[in-house]
Amino acid sequence: MSATLATRRVARPAVRAWWRDAAGLTAWLSVLFVVALWVSGRGLQDLGTDFFTSTGRLTGLVSADLLLLQVLLMARIPWVERGYGQDELARRHRLAGFTSITLLAAHLVLITLGYAATDRAGVLAEAWALVTTYPGMLLATAGTAALAMVAVTSVRAARRRLRYESWHLLHLYAYLGAGLALPHQLWTGADFTASPVTTAFWWTAYASAAGAVLVFRVGRPVWLNVRHRLVVEQVVPEGRGVVSVYLRGRDLDRLPVAAGQFFVWRFAAGPGWTRGKPFSLSAAPDGHRLRITAKDLGAGSRRLATLRPGTPALFEGPYGRLTGTVRKGRKLAVFASGIGITPLRALLDELPYQPGEAVLFQRAGRPADLLFRRELADLAARRGIRIHHLLGRRSRDRTSWLPAGYAPVPDEQVLRHLVPDIADHDVYVCGPDAWTGAVLDSARRAGVPADRVHAERFAW
Repeated sequence: MSATLATRRVARPAVRAWWRDAAGLTAWLSVLFVVALWVSGRGLQDLGTDFFTSTGRLTGLVSADLLLLQVLLMARIPWVERGYGQDELARRHRLAGFTSITLLAAHLVLITLGYAATDRAGVLAEAWALVTTYPGMLLATAGTAALAMVAVTSVRAARRRLRYESWHLLHLYAYLGAGLALPHQLWTGADFTASPVTTAFWWTAYASAAGAVLVFRVGRPVWLNVRHRLVVEQVVPEGRGVVSVYLRGRDLDRLPVAAGQFFVWRFAAGPGWTRGKPFSLSAAPDGHRLRITAKDLGAGSRRLATLRPGTPALFEGPYGRLTGTVRKGRKLAVFASGIGITPLRALLDELPYQPGEAVLFQRAGRPADLLFRRELADLAARRGIRIHHLLGRRSRDRTSWLPAGYAPVPDEQVLRHLVPDIADHDVYVCGPDAWTGAVLDSARRAGVPADRVHAERFAW
């Protein structure tokens, strides 16, 4: 099966370093520009006479800018996504989000205090007056509530209690919060309408954010689905609670996807089909079929086992940069834990290397839990991959990517023993968050350069 699935390679655009640099520079310049707008609007001079209102204006401006940057980070812009990768984008999105909501809270408090001092009114009375009498403030209040809900459900402890589908649905309220804030800013925010340049900047910023969402979160997926019309071909059990879904469609040789990437999938079968779930390709795309493999970790993945041939499959993507485009050298060291083998199995099929240049570490609790064992053995025989199966219970005394039987030998010492020239390898890692972190830390201590380490974490 693997030979059939890997007969054709689909070219992917290269990851250009300047994409990442340009995106980061644009973000910082936007923040500096809104601070300059505050300065040009007598923000510094007003600190001495109306400190609360002036600082409230500044926090509101920066919060609004970071909110729009958040939306852009969520928009799945292809060149930004390829430049940063989903892990880094998620990290920056959370940082911008929590900073934005913190500044928004400060803006609300400071503006209320400043207006109360000017009007010689009580703080609560002033807050009520602001909400009920100023144009757009009721909408802004509703938008703030939506953003606060998104922030609360983004805290790690809250994310652990939510299904991915529920978290994803709640997260979409960020768009609603940003949209509801716009009328207030344009009707009552002097810093948004003080000059033609200011007005042009904010309208351009909002239009860019809205346009990116419409084009890349709505338009592009619709176009790709109409173009390729994927349907389920067959569902194959792979192990305890694990199934592979094979999909066929039209013109798949024109779908710009590479091994190591994932899609957000929806299968039009039964209740709840509209809730998307991310699954990686578990075989290299060949231009004819795609394959995904998932473990029963919840309702979304459990439904895959019930799919019937001919079921329409809707997708968003491809996403992720755990691909050959980030590779620096010839040698590969691939680390997979559990279902994390899926994108790495596809990579081992697609990437070029000579016999002896690739090594796979596959972690599982017991031999029966090793996925794709026969396919990987076939790959090893055909292409000279060295495979190390890491079996057994986890260590309770430390966070390690190795089974408990390797303690108390340091992880990096074991790694250097098994792969003496590990520093010359590109390291690809996929698995649970803590396990992935342990591998990355071990690789760093073993001397692997940072630009040769490529990871995809099972976290959101």
